[in-house]
Amino acid sequence: MAEAHPVGFQWVMEAKRRGAKVFHVDPRFTRTSAVADSYLPIRAGTDIALLGGVVRYILDNELDFREYVLSYTNAATIVSEEFSDTEDGDGFFSGFDPETGTYVQDSWQYEGNEGTSGSGHTAKERDSASGLEHESHGAQVDGDTPRDETLQHPRCVYQILKRHFSRYTPEMVERVCGIPQDKFLELAQAWTRNSGRERTGMLIYSVGWTQHSVGVQYIRTGAIIQLLLGNMGRPGGGVMALRGHASIQGSTDIPTLFNLLPGYLPMPHHADHPTFDEWVDSIRHPGQKGFWGNAGSFAASLLKAYWGDAATPENDYCYGYLPRMTGDHGTYQQVLNMIDGKIKGYFLLGQNPAVGSAHGRAQRLGMANLDWLVVRDLFMIESATFWQNGPEVATGEIVPEECRTEVFFLPAASHVEKEGTFTQTQRLLQWREKAVEPPGDARSELWFFYHLGRRLREKLADSPLPRDRALLDLTWDYPTHGPHAEPSAESVLREINGYDVATGRPLSSFAEARADGSTAIGCWIYTGVYADGVNQAARRKSRHEQDWVAAEWGWAWPANRRILYNRASADPEGNPWSERKRYVWWDAEKGEWTGHDVPDFEKTKPPSYRPPPGASGTEGIAGDDPFIMQGDGKGWLYAPSGVLDGPMPTHYEPVESPVRNPLYGQQANPTRKMYAHPVNSVNPSPPEQHSQVFPYVFTVSRLTEHHTAGAMSRNVSPLAELQPEMFVEVSPELAVERGLAHLGWAHLVSGRAVIEAKVLVTDRLTPLRVEDRLIHQVWLPYHFGFEGLVTGDSANDLFGISLDPNVLIQESKVGTCDVRPGRRPTGPALLDLVADYQRRAGINPGHNAPAVTTDSEGKEHRAS
Repeated sequence: MAEAHPVGFQWVMEAKRRGAKVFHVDPRFTRTSAVADSYLPIRAGTDIALLGGVVRYILDNELDFREYVLSYTNAATIVSEEFSDTEDGDGFFSGFDPETGTYVQDSWQYEGNEGTSGSGHTAKERDSASGLEHESHGAQVDGDTPRDETLQHPRCVYQILKRHFSRYTPEMVERVCGIPQDKFLELAQAWTRNSGRERTGMLIYSVGWTQHSVGVQYIRTGAIIQLLLGNMGRPGGGVMALRGHASIQGSTDIPTLFNLLPGYLPMPHHADHPTFDEWVDSIRHPGQKGFWGNAGSFAASLLKAYWGDAATPENDYCYGYLPRMTGDHGTYQQVLNMIDGKIKGYFLLGQNPAVGSAHGRAQRLGMANLDWLVVRDLFMIESATFWQNGPEVATGEIVPEECRTEVFFLPAASHVEKEGTFTQTQRLLQWREKAVEPPGDARSELWFFYHLGRRLREKLADSPLPRDRALLDLTWDYPTHGPHAEPSAESVLREINGYDVATGRPLSSFAEARADGSTAIGCWIYTGVYADGVNQAARRKSRHEQDWVAAEWGWAWPANRRILYNRASADPEGNPWSERKRYVWWDAEKGEWTGHDVPDFEKTKPPSYRPPPGASGTEGIAGDDPFIMQGDGKGWLYAPSGVLDGPMPTHYEPVESPVRNPLYGQQANPTRKMYAHPVNSVNPSPPEQHSQVFPYVFTVSRLTEHHTAGAMSRNVSPLAELQPEMFVEVSPELAVERGLAHLGWAHLVSGRAVIEAKVLVTDRLTPLRVEDRLIHQVWLPYHFGFEGLVTGDSANDLFGISLDPNVLIQESKVGTCDVRPGRRPTGPALLDLVADYQRRAGINPGHNAPAVTTDSEGKEHRAS
């Protein structure tokens, strides 16, 4: 966090000054490690083993915050007797189908709910990244669920959790992660002390935690710990994700993701949601408890914002205009489709896949096979010049005179040259004013898309074709200003906030959303950001002029609420757990919830409220159920549905690993998304043969001085001077083993590419003892490419394409490679070197590591 998020890290240092104890877990000693109370070096890709050890430590020593756990989690809920754990299946849960590499989740359900998950085989859910959809609206939970409040029933979640994590001992943590037992116990003891009525603790992870084939389960394990310790929904607790951009949160709220619509409404699937009602029912799950019971109002209001007067109850609010998913439309499937000639044109903005995405060679070959490519950026980035300057030009794989792609480069305005909002990692919307005019022809994204839409609509104005009505009926009437007719960003914010259709009055709360077409809302979770016609995101009242919650600094969704699920900050009776942690509470005299923050609960629902039989939606949430978006109102220690690779986190090795999985016969995540394509391959790992060809682990992260793929920072001379060259950090022991000279050259080889880097020999990387052998890890920054003031090979070229099954995010924080002294070869000789490694490693075109590496008897076998 100090290295990559230094502005936010000031508050960690402030907490430390006040007595907080800071632990840092990372494969490499960084600026954060230097100021932490304790640093734990870890083998990249083994975080579930570490976190699972903490879960075991809590449960074995009964250190959970029992009153919180009993009341606010599903610890007491009883699971189907059909369920079997990875402990019984040598790394597999019940329901695994080796033909599809997916789970049927019926046996994972609560007792009495078998067969109601609606999941069937999850291959289609994996292709549509529906794990991300379930993040938004919870998976289906029907009816009343049986519970054992004594937590003694062998099939209650608490006991299942104990059995599942029983093998994650301190000895196993050391054996898997390379973390000494005394270091692990120091962390476990400190973390568990920050629990109970008087104390809380926070878990902070970098967004790279998601970039693993089990990334979602990393975060699930962290959430399990925080729920067991009573750290969710309370001040000083929670889980904080550090985002790589100022508005990454905003780009999922109002999404740039193929499977979501604004406000985490899932994109409809053509086969499953032919009608508006079927789509809405898949979100609200009729009969289910929770606030997603209002999904009809959110969905109708969104379509009304899109299509205005044309959207009526009679035509299902133009639901027929809404695009449908047909499968995997993710970025990696797209680039492989480009290579195969299935995509003709591409708009590229806000990213630089030629160096910023995994498997850079595939990205560049894909873009070289388009008819046209539109690139909008501040600088002439690698994704605009790959056809003339990319590595494949030197190897002869791309011939500039023959490259078919016509590239249009359009200069973009930077964030200081346009107005609008950022949505920060803590869901905080902050308005930014335009500081300077953009130079020359540079324009904002708002200008570009508004005027592109305007011109397309003008071109199609006389079209009689039904297919063109979706574009022609759009509400596209934003006011403009200035010499270039810049659309008003504030008018867009007003539409996102939502308004009453009849009067135009901006809405104040998403509770005002209606399913009858009388409200239009661009993103229901943002409703209130323009309440009373005032831009609430532009508020900048000093912390010295308001209380410590600082509710008048920007605006946080939903409802300007700063801590989600903050009903959990009070005990079941509605009283603060302690005066020290007083946050929101039930005021019996006034008959309402009140506190320092906006209560995340129905304002007048008393703690004593119990739903009548058969109640659903908000009526089904009891007065002591704080997790109001979940189908049972509870925090899920065990996920009966929604997570595609298991109801509980399980340690699997990364897709590329030098060691056999010490915990189970199953090596890697058996449900991971793999792409069998001639351009894509995976380095062999045990139990496959030839894994020794790539004996070293490499991991990547960012430098303080550079930003993402480097296009912005490598073109700024002071930053380029501070970090002028691509380099690789290696331990002194590895330097001796491989004959590497400090400040000399090395090249790294994977089954996809060879890159070169200057060598930095440093103690910041420690060889780790794992499974009675020494594991060497090397570290690389991922900011370099072939354009800019300073250039270098791209670390992302080394990675292949293997994805987490829940959200289709690539494993790009850990891979295997060989490290050799000296500079890499150039031209065709580079391809020859890769081909030689592929031959020695047994890698054929499209080679993937076997998905299943053990059968029911625990015998290893190969299954492609």
